[in-house]
This record gives sequence, C-alpha cells and structure tokens, in this order.
Amino acid sequence: MAADRDRSWSPPTISEVAAEAGVGRASAARTLGGYGYASPELRDRVLAAAEKLGYRTNALARSMSTGISHTLGVIVADIGNPFFAGVVRGISDTSRARGFDTIVLSTHEELDEEKAAIGVLVDKRVDGIIIASAALGRDAVDHITGTVDRGVPVVLLDRAIEHLNLASVVTDNREAARRAAELFIQNGHRRIGFIWGPATTEPVTTRRELSAATSNNLWSDGERLRGYLDALDDAGISFDPALVMTEEKTEENATHSVARMLDLPAPITAILCSETDATTGALRAVRASGLRYPDDVSIIGFDDSSWAAVMDPPLTMIEQPMLELGNRAAEILLDEIDGGNQTQLMHTLESRFIERSSVTGPPPLRSRNP
Repeated sequence: MAADRDRSWSPPTISEVAAEAGVGRASAARTLGGYGYASPELRDRVLAAAEKLGYRTNALARSMSTGISHTLGVIVADIGNPFFAGVVRGISDTSRARGFDTIVLSTHEELDEEKAAIGVLVDKRVDGIIIASAALGRDAVDHITGTVDRGVPVVLLDRAIEHLNLASVVTDNREAARRAAELFIQNGHRRIGFIWGPATTEPVTTRRELSAATSNNLWSDGERLRGYLDALDDAGISFDPALVMTEEKTEENATHSVARMLDLPAPITAILCSETDATTGALRAVRASGLRYPDDVSIIGFDDSSWAAVMDPPLTMIEQPMLELGNRAAEILLDEIDGGNQTQLMHTLESRFIERSSVTGPPPLRSRNP
C-alpha cells in the first residue's frame, strides 16, 4: 500500500492520498485544494488519508488552479519594533482564525525595499496586502495603485495616504499628542521639546517651514507634531523651532537633540517623545546631563511597554492598541477578499493615556539667562 512506501526522500503525492482513501485522483485533488464539491463522507476519507500519509498541500500550485492562496502579505517598517511586532501578532491571530496564513516583510522605511516587497508578495499570489507604507507623495505610490489595479486588495496600516481611495487603520495620533502636551502645560511647563519632528536638511525657523517639512514626513509622525502644536496654540505658547528635533530619526540623534535643548539659555523642562527610540534617546541625554526626571525635566513617550512601567520612576506613556490595530486591519482586508465593499475608509482607534510618575511641575531655578 502507499502508506507502506519508504517516503524518506520525497513527500506523498495526491495520487497516493487518493489510493489510500479509495477515491479517484480528481476527487482527492478537489478536496485537498478546497475547490469544487466533495461530500462530507468523501472529504472525511480524503483528509484522514492525507493526515495518515503526512500530505501537505502545495499552496502555490493550489493558488494557480483556484486563484486563491489563503495567504495575506504584511509589509511593515521594522518587525523588530515592538509596536509593529504587536500589530503583526494581531494580524496573524485574526487571519489564522479565518484560515489564512501570513507572510511578513520589513522595509526599514526604504521605499525601494517596499516596492521590492510588494513584488515578492504579488509573485507569491497573496490574496491581499496590509502595508505600513513609507510613501507619501502622489508620485511615490504607483507601486500601491498598480497592485490594486491588478486586483489585489490593499489596506493601509498606521499611516494614511489621503489621496488614495484605500481603507486605513490608524490610531488617534493627533489627539494623543495633544493630550500629552496639555498635561505638561497643566503642570506649568512652557518649554516643551518634541522628539522627533520632520527629518529635513533645510533650516526650520517658522511654522510655515515646519509645515512644509512635515508634508514630506510619515503621516503618523506629522499627526503627532500637529497635536503638540495644537496644545501650544490653545495655551497661547509661541512656537520655538529650537524645541523640535528635525534631524534623521535615530536614537543617537534624539540623544544629541535633547542634550542641545537642555543646554539652551532657556532650556526645555518637558519632553514629548513620539516613538520608543526617541524616548530612550531622551532618557540617555537627561542622564548624561546629570539631571533627573521628573525633578529636572518631565517626560512622556509613545508606545507603552513593560520596561516603561519598571523604570524608576515609572514613565507616563501613550499606549497604542497594537493587537486591535492588527485585528481590525486583517478583518477589513479579509472582508474585502470575501467580496465586501468598504463604505468607511478611515478607521481610527483610540490610544490609552497611562499616567505614572514622570511628569511634575518645572524646576523654578533651571532658566538660564545669557
């Protein structure tokens, strides 16, 4: 019998599964491929034989014959980032529950890598793609629109691209940043640093120049900066370009920028950090300056994590609903794959503000006169 064959050098075939089940090869192929009709009794026999023989469906061959691969593609900036790791887990949990596998690719915020990643996923015949895109301008999204034109559904994650007619799943970045800056202001702070703003090599000395630079920045980063500026405007605090980091977004540059702001004649007394690396960079700068938070400078960061809660003192943080973001993005994409029509394009989930012990009033003696 087929079950007795030494299979150490090759996997079992559909013909062997059919022989084991006592059915025709075409019936076994339909059952294992998930297309066409198979009676419950026939299906049970074929699946039992496949399990006995250790048969695994060739997903690519199945997708070529049925047009369905039961696979989603996910493109994120950095899978090592705890935020994206949490989101991918949410996507995977939801897709697996509905019978789909997940392929994840990371782009390091490089547009060329993003384009290559989409090419890989299209070649693998994924049924849809969820993407945290680094693209912004109308001339930089042809790879996305081209994918949609080929019939592959796409859902945007964490970053909206407002001129594309695609569903986006994001958090309330602007409102979350505004609430954080307002907490500083309510505690008496007026010199509030923002780490990080738009990365630009051009000097930023006015709100107009900052707005122009922000238009070329990632959507989520721009929304957080706008929330910070909203809070300043509401409180009547003048914008100071020296308090917004505009260097390339790295932890090292965050450290240098915060050190510079702490050394100004009128130094910052509070720091709003828009990502994990920005927070760790700010903490390094505060420590290197011989200062302590919140006694000398108050700190709030985005993306809560276990390490923030065990810091001494614990950090006040903005927690984004990572799993829910992934769940929602997967649900929207899977519904679209099933033929559903999207009547809502922007899906905005609420962040959670976690107050701990890193915010207090500004120190009265830290203002430096030139």
